[in-house]
Amino acid sequence: MKLELVTLSGVKVDQEVYEVMLPTAAGPISVFPGHEPLVSIAVPGAIVVREKKGDPESALEYYAVSGGVIEVSQARVRVLVDEADHGEDIVEAESKAALERALKLKETAKTEVELEKATQLIDRHQVRLNIAGLRRRHRR
Repeated sequence: MKLELVTLSGVKVDQEVYEVMLPTAAGPISVFPGHEPLVSIAVPGAIVVREKKGDPESALEYYAVSGGVIEVSQARVRVLVDEADHGEDIVEAESKAALERALKLKETAKTEVELEKATQLIDRHQVRLNIAGLRRRHRR
């Protein structure tokens, strides 16, 4: 099946894959070729891609997403998000420092807008840290 991962800055992924694991509002789901049609909200989390049926855990590709929309058909998965970061591009130390800054922003927020922005940053950097940890464990 074809995976299309589209961000505000353009197409991140456009390739044939065997399995895609997606973070939805109802919980994580796995999509395989021939899946029933579905439209769902993507929540902050990891998109995990298995390119070929026999690929081991160490061959999985990870993308951190902050939410968006998922459209599944029997032959295609299309994910539309504001941003998606490939696991290989995530620097764990930078994400940890950014998470700490976001937590401090939340503590000092004086308005609902500041609180919402801080919460979004916390979600983003927590997902990025989770993906960095997954990559580290699966690359061993």
